[in-house]
Amino acid sequence: MTAPHPLRLKRGDTLLLATHNAGKLREFRELLEPFGLEIVSAGELGLPEPDETGTTFVENARIKAHAAAIASGMIALSDDSGLCVDALGGDPGVYTANWAGPGRDFSIGMRRVEDGLQAAGASEPGQRRGRFVATLCLATPDGRDALYEGVAEGTLVWPPRGTIGFGFDPVFMPDGHDRTFGEMSSAEKHSWAPGKVGLSHRARAFAGFVEDALAP
Repeated sequence: MTAPHPLRLKRGDTLLLATHNAGKLREFRELLEPFGLEIVSAGELGLPEPDETGTTFVENARIKAHAAAIASGMIALSDDSGLCVDALGGDPGVYTANWAGPGRDFSIGMRRVEDGLQAAGASEPGQRRGRFVATLCLATPDGRDALYEGVAEGTLVWPPRGTIGFGFDPVFMPDGHDRTFGEMSSAEKHSWAPGKVGLSHRARAFAGFVEDALAP
């Protein structure tokens, strides 16, 4: 259940995005552009990245949002997201970025997922089911927060297809589509409008955030 929102943001307010990930920052700036907020990121402010010691997306989203809010004295929005593959017992899950190695080379991560699927004998589409999960946390410097989750169901494909997006996008084909996230424009993948359900996990979580914290 979504917690009560800590406050409502209005046009002209400043929102700190608790991320050092350029891909996430780009996607969030696109999603937030219509709302007239002043956006700054933890990376741009030189804030340290907290250790993500949680074992769930919720725990890690809270760690990042509260660390950024406390360090900056600003309202902070974080995202913890990842790929959960059924045949791999839900892995890589909260460790999605770690599967790409210390250099965050997602070609390594995608190959590791595919090797795991092959080892599990998952050769048919029905055996290669998975989902992207995103949890957003909006936190205040005084310790309040609210959570929003989005899920995108799909199938893992091989070889990777497309060069748009980031992370595991090129091997994830969302339900109802014949292209991967790596083949879709940001407008297709992340566009948001009142009454419209976004396609990506992040857009779906974002819809809950908008309704709760940005609605008039």
